[in-house]
Amino acid sequence: MEELIDRKKEIDEVKLMPPLVWAYIGDAVYELFIRTELVNNTKLNPHKLHVEAIKFVKAKAQAELLNKIQESLTDEEKDIVRRGRNAENHHLPKNADATDYMYATAFEALIGYLYLGKQDNRLKEILNEIKNIEEN
Repeated sequence: MEELIDRKKEIDEVKLMPPLVWAYIGDAVYELFIRTELVNNTKLNPHKLHVEAIKFVKAKAQAELLNKIQESLTDEEKDIVRRGRNAENHHLPKNADATDYMYATAFEALIGYLYLGKQDNRLKEILNEIKNIEEN
């Protein structure tokens, strides 16, 4: 089956990208995952969908999720997380704690790295783990 979105970079190129590029894509991938889950599993109107999605995609929630899945990550994934956490980001949103924001960036970097690297099975495993955490 042909991909819906063409990811043209090979893993060697993805590995050389700055961690904030991974986080940039990871933010979008994770938000799409959350929005799709909400649409699939609720009958909320668009405003309530948005309000509900924010609970999952805000920095504090992402930082907490990263902490919960940390043990199940491979050494390579832990290195991606470390690089994402340590990436020099000059932007801090007004509603986020600096530490939470660093870990949220790390979480998004991991999601983006797996997505861009076409590691779809592993990405799905992690997203399913997250879904299970959220359901409990």
